[in-house]
Amino acid sequence: MTTEVASGAVVYRVLKGQPEYLLLKSATSDFWGFPKGHVEGDEKLDETAIREIREETQLHVTIDTNYHDELKYELPNGNHKEVHLFISEVPVDVKVTKQDIEISDYGWFNETEAVERLTYDNLKQLMKRAHQYIVAKIAAK
Repeated sequence: MTTEVASGAVVYRVLKGQPEYLLLKSATSDFWGFPKGHVEGDEKLDETAIREIREETQLHVTIDTNYHDELKYELPNGNHKEVHLFISEVPVDVKVTKQDIEISDYGWFNETEAVERLTYDNLKQLMKRAHQYIVAKIAAK
């Protein structure tokens, strides 16, 4: 059995003291999620996250490796998948340029909207955990 490994980040900006989260909609389904993709070669997980975010959004980001969350699940073909997610804060006025081949839409959402928009329950739970960390990080500034 093969294990696919992907990495990405919960990308956020702070507007009026509150985080807004970047979600991407897949061009091939109604799936809303975070920027992420498969690890290539001997890339480290944070390197994959940076590359995938740049490819999907044209954003040049720094990854906060102090936060790391992981999802594991089985794919319909029987393979296993591991998704590693970090967090990344971007400036409030940053311009997103979506990759049209993979991404049909994107948006910035508060935590409640993001949880509603996310397709899968495991991503919703991850969003809630990341939000708690990010709110504490903002409060500590």
